[in-house]
Amino acid sequence: MGLCFPCPTEPEPGSPSPEEKRAKLAEAAERRQKEAASRGVLDVRSVEEKRKKKEKLEKHIATSGPPPAGGLRMLIIHSGR
Repeated sequence: MGLCFPCPTEPEPGSPSPEEKRAKLAEAAERRQKEAASRGVLDVRSVEEKRKKKEKLEKHIATSGPPPAGGLRMLIIHSGR
């Protein structure tokens, strides 16, 4: 079996510029992050809604101040349904 080498008269294929390479790497990283975020999730919208609700709840707890003298907080959650 022989080895395959390009014909000496053909020019070598150019490598992409650093900017093009960086852009491709950034796109690939972004795509991997999206795939990893939605891995095993059937309803992406539902997950986003739950995440926003959790953030809102945490923000409310942080802004509500210190707990009363008993040390317990009462949190009332209203359902959006």
